[in-house]
Amino acid sequence: MPNLQPGDEAPVFTLPSSEGADIDLKTYRGKKNVVLYFYPKDSTPGCTKEACAFRDALARVTKTGTVILGVSLDSEKSHQRFIEKYELPFPLLSDTDKKVSQAYGVYKLKKMYGKEFWGIERSTFLIDKKGKIITSFLRVKVDGHVDAVIDALEGKK
Repeated sequence: MPNLQPGDEAPVFTLPSSEGADIDLKTYRGKKNVVLYFYPKDSTPGCTKEACAFRDALARVTKTGTVILGVSLDSEKSHQRFIEKYELPFPLLSDTDKKVSQAYGVYKLKKMYGKEFWGIERSTFLIDKKGKIITSFLRVKVDGHVDAVIDALEGKK
């Protein structure tokens, strides 16, 4: 599993999005920073809280010249329902074959209620306009996470 460090090249990808068209990470090169956040599952309590926190902070994020992209293993249809229900103003990407999650090292063996299963470990990567990783947040706890991301974007971290 990759252990991406600040300064590393962010793995490039093209994934289907909730907006009906594929999104290629390379399209942001030279134009925007990217908050790339990986989350386990649409419409679950923690993931909903995280998505809504990013939604509520969108103006502060975009002020730093940054876009938000959410990634999970869910289908585009699931993403569309999630976006409609919570009025999420940014695209959600479908990594159904797990390749992007694996490339970023966030597809992991997890344990819950005594059971083991594979899934996404909640993680966020800040990627600069050159396609390099600025910083990463691994094993994210939802409370306070979006503020920490914004602090990093504003250079306060």
